Amino acid sequence: MHSEKPTCKRILLKLSGEALMGDDHFGINRSTIVRMVDEIAEVTALGVELAVVIGGGNIFRGVAGGSVGMDRATADYMGMLATVMNALALADTMNKAGLVARVMSAISIEQVVEPYVRPKALQYLEEGKVVIFAAGTGNPFFTTDTAAALRAAEIGAEIVLKATKVDGVYTADPKKDATATRYSKITFNEAMTRNLGIMDATAFALCRDQKLPIKVFSIIKHGALKRVILGEDEGTLVYV
Repeated sequence: MHSEKPTCKRILLKLSGEALMGDDHFGINRSTIVRMVDEIAEVTALGVELAVVIGGGNIFRGVAGGSVGMDRATADYMGMLATVMNALALADTMNKAGLVARVMSAISIEQVVEPYVRPKALQYLEEGKVVIFAAGTGNPFFTTDTAAALRAAEIGAEIVLKATKVDGVYTADPKKDATATRYSKITFNEAMTRNLGIMDATAFALCRDQKLPIKVFSIIKHGALKRVILGEDEGTLVYV
């Protein structure tokens, strides 16, 4: 048995809120969040320092109807609060599984979670704790993808792992086109030329400018996260 050697020391994992729903229509599916934490625990066991940015779509979906016609900034603040709920659920599940997790929020709700302070986040990572960044960037009009790119750059992550429901980036929609093939790797410029929509434009540009590679992989596929960390041919690497 060869010793398993991770290809990176510090990573930022971007989870969508939708990923927590499992097969439910909204909310947090208990077995799904437990399984995700098991996958994360496998990676931290290799000595990898891990930070997480989580979306809020699963909770926001439940109130989206009421946000129609609402001021965009207000709706975005609601979305940020949804990410705080997800972060708390994720941290609690991690702590019960024997990981030590800390939630840091970009908006101030100090009775619930501590504020995001970069030196503190770096300290936690060095101590082997999992840091969950909640409330996006703290600003409306920015997505949690942009928050992931921003936090990854701030903490000096070597790669952004974008967890999705598809096991990578394809030449076409694999559900609609049987001939669609997965890119093993693709440059930022190629991805932009082909308009592959991997992340929103702001997040994508930030990663490209910081020379921060993105790996798109499936969080549903068992063991995929660990295979990504071990440098196996899993998902799609977007690089400069």
